[in-house]
Amino acid sequence: MNIYFCGSIRGGRADAALYHEMIEFLKRYGTVLTEHVGDPALTDRGGDGTSEDIWRRDTAWLRESDIVIAECSTPSLGVGYELAFARALGKRVHVFYGKNDGRLSAMLAGDPQFVTPTADFMSLLKISQLPKVNCTIAPKDGRTPTSASKANRGTRGRVICSPR
Repeated sequence: MNIYFCGSIRGGRADAALYHEMIEFLKRYGTVLTEHVGDPALTDRGGDGTSEDIWRRDTAWLRESDIVIAECSTPSLGVGYELAFARALGKRVHVFYGKNDGRLSAMLAGDPQFVTPTADFMSLLKISQLPKVNCTIAPKDGRTPTSASKANRGTRGRVICSPR
């Protein structure tokens, strides 16, 4: 799975450590295309390349992504643009925020296409520390169980889960 992570760069790097932690967690589930956002060495001046180069690269990554995860505690025009672009592409978007007294832009919080959890990402990280499980689908016809995957989504049968 290709994951596009959004976090403030030119809007301020106060949450860079949080971005890094989120990205490390997300890497368990796929390729984080925007891993540089969590780089503590990245300043609010941004990375290499012209603004046009960055726009081309990032919009290509948005098109390539399967899901968009945004941390919006630090307001950022760039993140807002990325979210609107992702929305126009019909991407699944999950918006997290944890400070600013829980105030999130009404344009993000009110958009029914965006998933805005009631918990901040760090709370969800704590929940994720539960034991991991492997799941397989055991077909009703008695064939050998297969790993749960996209190819098996429509399979009718029992889902068997066991600790890793």
